[in-house]
This record gives sequence, structure tokens and C-alpha cells, in this order.
Amino acid sequence: MSRDAASAAAPRAPGDVAELEAEFPTSTQGYYVLAVLILAYIVSYIDRTMLTLLVDPIRATLQITDFQISLLHGFAFAIFYTVLGLPMGRIADRYNRRNLIVGGILFWSIATALCGFARNFWQMFGARVSVGVGEATLSPAAYSLLSDYFPPEHRSRVLSIYTSGIYLGAGIATFGGGALIAFVPGLTIAGFGYHEPWQVIFMLIGLLGLPVGLALLTIRE
Repeated sequence: MSRDAASAAAPRAPGDVAELEAEFPTSTQGYYVLAVLILAYIVSYIDRTMLTLLVDPIRATLQITDFQISLLHGFAFAIFYTVLGLPMGRIADRYNRRNLIVGGILFWSIATALCGFARNFWQMFGARVSVGVGEATLSPAAYSLLSDYFPPEHRSRVLSIYTSGIYLGAGIATFGGGALIAFVPGLTIAGFGYHEPWQVIFMLIGLLGLPVGLALLTIRE
């Protein structure tokens, strides 16, 4: 075994760990960044899963088939989210990760709101594709940022906490979405006509990303 490999495999002494941790920001800074990134992850999951709760009114308003609904829910979002995650990871390695996430949040929030303005299948499809493109920026940059804020000994726990945003977002979307469906009325917007309650819901949840984007501007790259 080489000297480098042996030293990497050997357990670190307490003094070595303390010296390594001193190279990272304070735990307060780190956990603030973690909290903001979890909020971003929660919002992203609310935006992507809300469509599941609104299938029936969307299908009725847009006059689309079950197959088209499956495209909106799966292919339109997933294929671009998955494929673009690779180049987004490379961009995160080369450029400002905080600004990449902020730009992604703004992009997917606008795209979510545009779902509420869709009048046919293709407009909805394009909006869902854009949601996937925007959300593809988040996790590659978030993992990289968190690795800079926490030493190796803490990263497994930190990344586990971050991924809890998936389940928190899905739960909030299910619970909050049901409440919104029950209480949000239709809305007439000058120049755009009448919008069904499900369309208004997309507009409202599109606004959720704006305060999270502002909070992200307070963290240090």
C-alpha cells in the first residue's frame, strides 16, 4: 500500500480532526446553509409533485388523455431533470454554485407559475420541461456546497438531512395541496381571462421559490 493510501486509510487522531475542522466555516454557518438548501429542496418537490393532486381538473380543463397526463407527470419532467443533472454538475464545478441554484430556483418557479397559464397540452408540456430544467441545478450544486461547509466526518449526516427534503416536500405537497384544492377559487386576470382553481394553485406555489432564492443570496459561495 502506498504511503498516501495508507495515510488516507488510517484513522485520524483527535488533533488531526480538530485541525481539519478548523479549515471549514463554523457549524452555525454550515447549518444555516443546510437549512436554506433543505427549504429549496422542499419547494422543488412541492412544485414537481403538485400535478399528481390535480390530475382530474387538469385533464378536464385541457381535454387531454391519460397518456398525455403520464407524459406531463413523468417524461416531460424526469428526462430533462435526469439528463441535465450531468452538465449541471460540471457547471457547478466550474462556476458560482450559489448563483447557479438561485438562477435555477427563479427559472423553475416561473415555469411552475406558467403551468397555471397553460391552455393546452403542449403549453403545459413545455412548462413541465422547464420545471425539470430548473430543478436539475439544485442537487449537484447543493452537494458540492455542503461538502465545502462540512468536514468529511460530518458529511454523511449532513447529506442525509438534506435528502430529507424529498419526503418533507412530498408530505407538504400532499397535505397543503389538499387544503389549497378545497379553498382556492378561480380567478380572472385582465388580459388572460378566467383561470380554474388548479391553475391559480400553480401560480401560488410558483411564488414559494422567491423567498428561498432571496435567502440563498445571503450564503457565501
